[in-house]
Amino acid sequence: MRVAIAGAGNVGRSIASELLANGHDVLLIDKDTKAIKAASVPEAEWLLADACELSMLEEAALDRCNVVIAATGDDKVNLVVSLLAKTEFGVPRVVARVNHPRNEWMFNESWGVDVSVSTPRIMSALVEEAVSVGDLVRLFSFRQGEANLVELTLPVDSPIVGTAVADVAWPVDTSLVSIIRGKHVHSPLPDLPLEAGDELLFVAAPEREKQLEDLLSPHVA
Repeated sequence: MRVAIAGAGNVGRSIASELLANGHDVLLIDKDTKAIKAASVPEAEWLLADACELSMLEEAALDRCNVVIAATGDDKVNLVVSLLAKTEFGVPRVVARVNHPRNEWMFNESWGVDVSVSTPRIMSALVEEAVSVGDLVRLFSFRQGEANLVELTLPVDSPIVGTAVADVAWPVDTSLVSIIRGKHVHSPLPDLPLEAGDELLFVAAPEREKQLEDLLSPHVA
């Protein structure tokens, strides 16, 4: 998979290193000469260019990218890069970094964003996840599909403890994608019984989140 990352700062370089380690081809783009630190991520391609300029993105061959990540520290730049990537180059998946929570509402399909990532939201979610059991925690929003990645920790007295995954009447428009149990990640195989303390990750429509909470709640008979 070919991935272009606009913004070669600490965030962009960290993402690039992870993607390269997973076998992907990565192009880092930045207009600041000080940010071009090819020795820090030598396996990546590097391009000194303004990612808001259409001609520069043509030079970067964005039409050959499977994913574009707008990872600069400027929300305006990230929005422009996202819009150009989607509308001018037809990039299948565009991921954008949100630096300021007040701008989060703009990072949607209207600006070409498939997935927005807000650091304050993630940190808040991780804090909530650390102190809550049985409560739903929203981790990511997939704006184009109007769905969220949510996490619920199964309480000890939940009625579905001990029930096999296939035997639970999950709400419609929800999908159990992973079960984290201790230090291990499990696929939600049909015959896998659920255990107290399991962290259940779902992709769910927003209007179904309350149903998920009710299903896992110990107050439900």
